[in-house]
Formats: sequence, structure tokens, C-alpha cells
Amino acid sequence: MESVSDSTADAGRQEELSVGDPFLGKSRLLSRQCDTCIFAPGNRMHLGPGQLRALVTEAREQDSYIICHDTLPHYLHPQAKPAICRGFADRYRTQALELIERLWGFVEVNPPQPSKQHQSDEGPGQ
Repeated sequence: MESVSDSTADAGRQEELSVGDPFLGKSRLLSRQCDTCIFAPGNRMHLGPGQLRALVTEAREQDSYIICHDTLPHYLHPQAKPAICRGFADRYRTQALELIERLWGFVEVNPPQPSKQHQSDEGPGQ
């Protein structure tokens, strides 16, 4: 059973992770898959067995979508605003995506680019 404090914390996280652009009145959708998209061949995010299936199943059961990990505030790009994963949106139709498209539309945003510090940590070609 979920406690009041749990649901309050969840509500705060949901608000913080809004893909809505308050100025344009549209939802942010990546213009292309990010470089480490969970839907890219080769498991670039090193997901455990069944993890991608679980993420997709949860999003589809909730008639929702997946937010791109690169745009999550705790990831490598804290300046990025949450955006819908292009890999998910290109593969699945859910009620949330259809409603957003019909009622408000999307604003396409480019995936965040790795910082110069992150690129130098990885080395060339990685």
C-alpha cells in the first residue's frame, strides 16, 4: 500500500519530469534517438536481461511513454529538459502519445550532447 508521503514524493518527481514545454504548450520529443538509446542495437546502456521489455511493458500498460534517459535530471546532462524517447515513440503508439499529438502536438528537441569533460573521460571513438 502506498503511503501519503510516497504519493507526494511521486507527484513531485512526476512534476519535475514533465515533458511539457510551458511556453510552447507542446510536449518535448527527441528529434532522433540519442547516441545511447535503449532501442539502439547492441545494448548501449548495458541493460540487464528483460529490463528493456519491462520498461516497455510498464509504459504500454500505463498507456504512457518512456522519457529518454539522457534527458533525466540526474543523468549526465542536468541542463537538459525531459523529453520523450524517440526510440519508444517511433515503435509504439499509446493513448498518451496519441492524445498529445492530437491535442497539442510535439516540439522536437535535439538529444543532449556529451559535455567536453565526459567526452575526454571516454577517450576518442568511444
